[in-house]
Amino acid sequence: MKTDDLIAMLAAGPIAVEPHALRRRFAMALGWGGFAATLLMAITLGVRPDLLTAIGLPMFWVKLAFPAVILSGALLAAWRLARPGARLAGAPWTLAVPVLGIWLAAAIVLAGVPAGERAPLLFGGSARVCSTYIAGLSLPALALMLWAMKSGAPTHPPWAGAAAGLAAGGLGAWVYAWHCPEMAFPFLAVWYVLGMLIPGVMGLVLGGRLLRW
Repeated sequence: MKTDDLIAMLAAGPIAVEPHALRRRFAMALGWGGFAATLLMAITLGVRPDLLTAIGLPMFWVKLAFPAVILSGALLAAWRLARPGARLAGAPWTLAVPVLGIWLAAAIVLAGVPAGERAPLLFGGSARVCSTYIAGLSLPALALMLWAMKSGAPTHPPWAGAAAGLAAGGLGAWVYAWHCPEMAFPFLAVWYVLGMLIPGVMGLVLGGRLLRW
């Protein structure tokens, strides 16, 4: 914002802000972003054919819980970063702990199998496309999250954009999990994390450009 614009805004007096406007925009971004990702997944990929069997396996729910926790932590961080002067408090830990946890689980799994059996656990049958699909499904939510944060007043635009991108990535990974047949910790620890990190980096770059005020 230029100095002349700031002076003009201050001279105009206080501007009425719609109550809970930011909260509603975040809800809309999450809802419509989830709808768009689900629609894209259903049209282009489809749900896994053995879904009725998979939902009876504990690992299926672990695979859903991991991006859901990332989504929750990133959404909390984005919500706080959208307001000037807000503190992140424990929000970074809600992102770091699940990632460190799944990396630890992956290391334990890989250490417990012979060397020749590690590559299938790490690469599965869809390593080449997994991260790309997650990032692609995240794009609608990323655009909507940045739109929502634009109505706030982030004082650290790049980090605000990164939090929005990670939230979008968590949402995209959660939706993609309903299609993905992979169930191994090492696969999730690499390709799901990378898939969520891609929109996070995109948000970091775009936030520095689009969220300045």
